[in-house]
Amino acid sequence: MSRVAAIQMISGADVQANLEAAARLIAEAAEQGAQLVLLPECFAAFGNRSLQEIAAAEYANRGPIRPFLARQAREHGIWLVGGSIPLPVQAGGKPMACCLLVDEQGQEVTRYDKLHLFDVEVADNQRSYRESRDYGFGDRLVCIDTPIGRLGLSICYDVRFAELYQALRNQGAEVIVVPSAFTAVTGAAHWEVLLRARAIESQCYILAANQGGVHANGRETWGHSCLIDPWGEVIASLPRGEGVICGEIDLQHLNDIRRRMPVAGHRRFAPVEQILPVKEQ
Repeated sequence: MSRVAAIQMISGADVQANLEAAARLIAEAAEQGAQLVLLPECFAAFGNRSLQEIAAAEYANRGPIRPFLARQAREHGIWLVGGSIPLPVQAGGKPMACCLLVDEQGQEVTRYDKLHLFDVEVADNQRSYRESRDYGFGDRLVCIDTPIGRLGLSICYDVRFAELYQALRNQGAEVIVVPSAFTAVTGAAHWEVLLRARAIESQCYILAANQGGVHANGRETWGHSCLIDPWGEVIASLPRGEGVICGEIDLQHLNDIRRRMPVAGHRRFAPVEQILPVKEQ
């Protein structure tokens, strides 16, 4: 049995204020015994239009966010999943929506760049979302061994693409994280049903950390950060506001479900890995 936590925030454009809020919530999660802690999408810079500058500074190791993640992981002795930050893959490149995984020594052990970008129309006060204006598309699956089990990485809009989660399961995933900034409109309609479906289909634990309230720029996010087990049961959830949810990862429970309902051995369609490369971990 391992203990994990998801952090819910209402981040704004001020990076330092966001990091201070994240530090307080990470400490709370560590006090509750979490061995792995997940931050939400855009936890350090939400609605900040200086993405290029932030990304360039983080790439050059001159920014505050990557040292913050390393320090928090090291000080609390946890594995820390850094939601998403703007980070290019090369100097001068377009920022990627990058999820960094940091171990308990403060070392970055892998990165996942968001595969699916949110270019949609939503019936809220922002109306139109075009992530591809600001970010480049990722091109790799990422699945890696951790102390809590084999971990698959995804971000927010990825949750609408079931084939990604099946591919992570095919790579051995037991827990899949979903750092998010789901809008209130789309969240009310689809957040929980999508997360539960991905858990049931992949027979994995799903740990989802969402932004959860009304932000300074007027955008409203849905919250309901949660931990869902491989049978689709919601173990813990936080409806709105800042906070922490914690729960247990029981790999014996997961293996029992997979043994009783061996859907992986019944699949008759070609795996998505034949199309999309896998980052070996």
